[in-house]
Amino acid sequence: MDTLSTIDSKFFLFLNGLHVDWLDKVMVFITDMWIWFPLYIILVYWVVRQYGKRYWWIILAVGLVVFCSDQLASHVCKPLFQRLRPCYNVDFQDLIYLPKGLAGGKYGFVSSHAANTFSVATFLTAALKKYRPWAAIVLFLWALLSSYSRIYIGFHYPGDIVCGAILGALVGMILWKVFQLTVQKRLLKSE
Repeated sequence: MDTLSTIDSKFFLFLNGLHVDWLDKVMVFITDMWIWFPLYIILVYWVVRQYGKRYWWIILAVGLVVFCSDQLASHVCKPLFQRLRPCYNVDFQDLIYLPKGLAGGKYGFVSSHAANTFSVATFLTAALKKYRPWAAIVLFLWALLSSYSRIYIGFHYPGDIVCGAILGALVGMILWKVFQLTVQKRLLKSE
């Protein structure tokens, strides 16, 4: 019977092997967080429209969400589990496709990209759901596409992505609840 790690490796090799020449440049482009800058501007616009002068509370909270998810993924999970990224796994060197070359960090569990994008998607879905319930579709498609690109370019196993997404969603939900209990209550009182 295959172990979870073996299944994850086989699934990674399958997904990473689905590359197409024209898609290589697209996925390398998508994996870059700065390419999403126009989406970030749209999100800020939506937040300003919904929250008016108090928009900066949401922006600060999103910054805290990213900080917490990134620190947990990069400085707690990766050093704790020390699971090599697939691009550093010597067993895969002849099997994987690396359109961007090797990843910067040696360890990949959990994916910081997945944790960060899913934490923001979860938090902003909650923050925007009253007036923009469809924003969840945009936010989670962004998180999924950005996260999948990390498998495509050989930087993460699917398990790294799934666990990073779960971690990020939990951070986003917890900080939304904290936001509701602290900041949002104060904002409602001051209206």
